[in-house]
Amino acid sequence: MTHRCGTVGIAGRPNTGKSSLLNRLVGEKLSIVSPKPQTTRHLVTGILTQPGCQYVFVDAPGQQSQSRSALHRRLNRRATQAAREADVALFLVEAGRFTPEDRAVLEAIPASQTVVAVVNKVDRVKKHADLIPFLERLSSTRDFAAIVPVSAKTGKNIPALLEALREVLPEGPAAYPPDQLTDRDERFFAGELLREKLFQEMGEELPYRCEVLIDSFKQEGRLRRIEATILVERDSQKAIVVGAGGARLKKMASAARKDMERLFGGKVYLGTWVKVRKAWTDDARVLRQLGYE
Repeated sequence: MTHRCGTVGIAGRPNTGKSSLLNRLVGEKLSIVSPKPQTTRHLVTGILTQPGCQYVFVDAPGQQSQSRSALHRRLNRRATQAAREADVALFLVEAGRFTPEDRAVLEAIPASQTVVAVVNKVDRVKKHADLIPFLERLSSTRDFAAIVPVSAKTGKNIPALLEALREVLPEGPAAYPPDQLTDRDERFFAGELLREKLFQEMGEELPYRCEVLIDSFKQEGRLRRIEATILVERDSQKAIVVGAGGARLKKMASAARKDMERLFGGKVYLGTWVKVRKAWTDDARVLRQLGYE
């Protein structure tokens, strides 16, 4: 049987479920999730190896509608990078919704690119018949290789999506060992898991002014000793993150540590500090240090 292997770049506006879909496809929590849009800031690769095919999925940030800072502008450059550079683009929309933001993301994908459309959150649609007119309207926006309704939450139709992608991936040998899940290291995921807790715990605006910097990551026998700094822009933000008597910071760090132990398969010591770095979202040197090139 012909073996296939290729990259699948995931693109879509914020909150369509790109990260949840990546996690569902590879069967592991690689991309952090929260109810807030624009949680994803980095390109995250997830690798799924099946008999005869290796899928290399790349999750990207959602398109920022307002480029308020240097950080936002850099995230916008990444928003469709994965889809533009991949062998196949996976364009994600929400069942029943096709907004001007969706159209802008789709139009940023080159006309020559092979695109599979994925209609997510079909578990929210009460009757299948209600979805048909939306699928027909979506099919008129572009010549898609396939349109697949799925639910990243329940796993509905994920096998059908994988089969549709297999049909359009190029022939070739596997690019990674069969047991490899990602090309990111544990240090990266430590920072992401702590940042996820900031998005889940904080109010509407504050998480977007926070970032996590891993200062030290050491393996001591079976223990991973991690030191992390949470960057904020103002003293008032620092007080909110720390909480009364340090309770909020302790809660977030404890939850992140438990997730790290599950992902890494071993004990973790996590030390966390909060530091004020004024206007870090517009500081080119800080952004480079954080990996936002």
